[in-house]
Amino acid sequence: MKIVLASSNKNKIKEFKRILEPLDIELVTQTELGVIEVPETGVSFEENSIIKSKNAYVQTNLPTIADDSGIEVDALNGEPGIFSARYAGEPSNDEENNKLLLKNLKNSDSK
Repeated sequence: MKIVLASSNKNKIKEFKRILEPLDIELVTQTELGVIEVPETGVSFEENSIIKSKNAYVQTNLPTIADDSGIEVDALNGEPGIFSARYAGEPSNDEENNKLLLKNLKNSDSK
């Protein structure tokens, strides 16, 4: 069985391949199939996963799975949430996102 992973995140690809390996499922990434990504306009992780999965399915006509995740910090009212990967703006990286998160946490402690 072949399933499309609607993600370009290298770490998620490795994780999903490891999880699905014992099930004799061939995991193919949307990148390998030339899927054009769509903006993640959902207001939750679940909505963004559905958007990505439907998009890849429409373009490939293959069963598709997707995942959206991030960190939600109670002290920051749930930030960065669905914006975790681009918390420090676009383009950004883990280091920039983490620096901003720590800065905002420090500032929230002083309030």
